[in-house]
Formats: sequence, C-alpha cells, structure tokens
Amino acid sequence: MTRTRPFLVQFAVAMIAYVAAVIISSVLLASVPQGSLRTLCALIPIVPMIVVAVTVIRQVRELDELARAVHLEALAIAFVGTALITFSYGFLETAGFPRLSMFFVWPVLGTLWGLGAWISWRRYR
Repeated sequence: MTRTRPFLVQFAVAMIAYVAAVIISSVLLASVPQGSLRTLCALIPIVPMIVVAVTVIRQVRELDELARAVHLEALAIAFVGTALITFSYGFLETAGFPRLSMFFVWPVLGTLWGLGAWISWRRYR
C-alpha cells in the first residue's frame, strides 16, 4: 500500500515552493545586471524542482509491482510521444515555424505521462 496522502502533501509543498521561487527569480531578474549573479537568480526555481524530483522518485519506489509497471508503460508512452512531437516541431521550425521555448517540453511530457497512465490503468480494470 502506498502512502498517497503524505506524498500529495510533500508534492504540494514542493510545488508551492517552486511557484514562490519562480516569482522571486522573476523579480530579481528584473533588477540584477548581466553576469553570474543573474545566472544564479535564473536558476533559483531549480532548487524546489529538485525537491519535487526526490519526492516523485520516493513515491515511485513505494509503488507495488502493478503500479510500477503501469507507470513504466506510461513513461515509455510519454518518452516516445514527446520525442515524436518535439522532433516533428523541430523540423517544422526549419520550414519557418516560430521557435518554441524548452519550457514546452515538460508540459508535453507530463500530459503524455498522465494520458499513458490512464491508458495503462484501463487495461487492468
């Protein structure tokens, strides 16, 4: 049995810290001149994202075999789907489409992971 509630609390706290870090980083970037300090300010949100990563990895380690199999399949779907979408768009950029930020990759991956998990869980119902 997984400990879902503690995971959700830890995940929510880490995401709130991430949002706060993004706001702090944005405010600092508006006033800090070019240089290494500005680079460090831009990376402030990475600290809470490391906490998010550790929290997710810890939760995956606590999953039973079926849930692990479901999420492995979901991650495979997300990996392949993200690769196809990002490579396709990369080729479209050579045809004149506007360049997209790397910020678009994670929402694609996360969405496909969720979709992949939903598809995988349906097979076991």
